[in-house]
Amino acid sequence: MGELVFIGLGLHDHLGISLRALEEVRTADQVFIELYTSLLPAFSTEKLAELAGKKLRNIVRKDLEEENGEVVLEAAKTGKAVLLVPGDPLIATTHVALRIAAEKRAIRTRVVHGASIVTAAIGLSGLHNYKFGRSVTIPFPDDIPSLTPYQVIGQNKKLGLHTLCLLDIRTEEKRYLTINKALEQLRKIEAQKKDGAVTENSVAVGVARAGSNNPVVKADFVGELLKHDFGEPPHTLLFIGKLHFMEAEALITLADAPEKLRELSE
Repeated sequence: MGELVFIGLGLHDHLGISLRALEEVRTADQVFIELYTSLLPAFSTEKLAELAGKKLRNIVRKDLEEENGEVVLEAAKTGKAVLLVPGDPLIATTHVALRIAAEKRAIRTRVVHGASIVTAAIGLSGLHNYKFGRSVTIPFPDDIPSLTPYQVIGQNKKLGLHTLCLLDIRTEEKRYLTINKALEQLRKIEAQKKDGAVTENSVAVGVARAGSNNPVVKADFVGELLKHDFGEPPHTLLFIGKLHFMEAEALITLADAPEKLRELSE
């Protein structure tokens, strides 16, 4: 019986892998790595291969999505295969589909979790995790911006909930949606819809390069946040619902938010 182990690489570089995960890599027959579902700014495939003493085989979107991960499944049929994934391995639905396919073929699967932007961005902001509603990805506009992110932010806001917005990346094209561009898209939709989901006075938090030694975390009103330079990607954006007074204090202390936020808290 074969085995497929999904391993999370964390958020920033090759040192984000856990000791347990490293041991799994060292005892694998074949090791695959995909780096298209997220950006690891300081990651080195060569350094990880040297650390693990294993050759890493790079796979791309086509291998997993168009060819349904056959190259990985074939390797896992009779031996131990490892798939290295940015962040936490099962955040991307592509990897969930691969795990299901493996189990249906009687290939045993296991997961070694890694740090995820879902928890890291929330943790860095100081916002309360249990006060988040549905998360959403803001895609590149490609002529017509998607209305879904704007609608999700609005729905969560009506419930008093915060919104985690993941920003689109196209690794093959070296394109990464920035906080500023995402805000501009949402403001254009606001100008058309006028539902009040994302106004100049909405409060948001921008997080850049979570997992690095010097992440940027900045909270402000949208009108002001648009002027902030967040530097290099990856970027993440959070929209605020109802603020607990401790959350307001955290944003002021940890995310350089304006003192006025205390007046908006409960």
